Amino acid sequence: MLEALARPTLGHLDPAFLAVMDDVCAGLRRCFGTTNPLTLAMSGTGSAGMETVIVNLVEPGDRVLVGVNGVFGGRLAEVARRAGAEVTTVEAPWGRALDAEAVTAAIRAHRPHVTAIVHAETSTGVENPLDGLADVVREHDGLLVVDCVTSLGGMPVEVDARGIDAAYSGTQKCLSCPPGLSPVTLGPRAVARLGRRTRPVQSWYLDLTLIQAYWGVAAAGGAAPRERAYHHTAPINMIYALHEALAIVEEEGLEARYARHRDAHARLADAVDALGLPLLSEAGRRLPMLNAIAAPSGAGVDEAALRRRLLDDHGIEIGGGLGALKGKAWRVGLMGHGATAASVDAVVAALRAVMP
Repeated sequence: MLEALARPTLGHLDPAFLAVMDDVCAGLRRCFGTTNPLTLAMSGTGSAGMETVIVNLVEPGDRVLVGVNGVFGGRLAEVARRAGAEVTTVEAPWGRALDAEAVTAAIRAHRPHVTAIVHAETSTGVENPLDGLADVVREHDGLLVVDCVTSLGGMPVEVDARGIDAAYSGTQKCLSCPPGLSPVTLGPRAVARLGRRTRPVQSWYLDLTLIQAYWGVAAAGGAAPRERAYHHTAPINMIYALHEALAIVEEEGLEARYARHRDAHARLADAVDALGLPLLSEAGRRLPMLNAIAAPSGAGVDEAALRRRLLDDHGIEIGGGLGALKGKAWRVGLMGHGATAASVDAVVAALRAVMP
């Protein structure tokens, strides 16, 4: 990966670099589980992918339903509001998955143009249900949008099999690539919606009707452009890194990669439970790559100070709780190359050393 980042920087329209971009698109299709032509990497982190999908598919006055059971569901709702949508939320307590029946009922009651769900809620370590949602969304010609920032490359996303119309992710999670790019994919129904817009996409920088011509993929016009058109200067070396990351994924195989994440999660779950630090997320809906565990509490216990000791004394950084879980949770990532037994054992040994 570091070698890929250090390769000589080519011009953003150099034929050799355009070939790398084509390979990246193909690798992302395999990871997403899709044949969508409009699959590419946006210049920006996962939040840029979120903004990309929302501003391209939502126009002012559109009805948008968002599942909220953590920070990133809340962020999705806010991005949709800023795009001028009439936003309705269906919520669940933090640490629990969205209730599929409640989501279905809300879709049928509000008939949203877009239903947006976070597949892997990074703030709580919860997987939200997706199966069957597309059928309900399509009863009134709606679109299903899914946040796959933390799930892509670590658990099955299956865009085509699940009927997901648009999805986005980030490179720094289970793809084990430095942050700075956001994989995005739009299916045929989303592309058709994009082509029916009555006004320009509000963000010039994130406008897929323009960017698709640079990446050489089909968008609203239906056919891929015959020549690449300059839009912005791509982060060349970051795309090199993503190209290498996708090659590593391909070499390991997605199923093997998913199994490795599950095994690492099971090993950690058993170990922290033995330490008296149970997982906070709902059993049966726990993410393998993001483990929210109960932070130590009690008189005189400073969980932030303990996390600082983990970093200073053992070189291990774990995330604190966000939002409603601030001070109550520790978030342990087992993502990409970090999802190994050795990583788990190192974290557990360090926890034992700092626990009061």
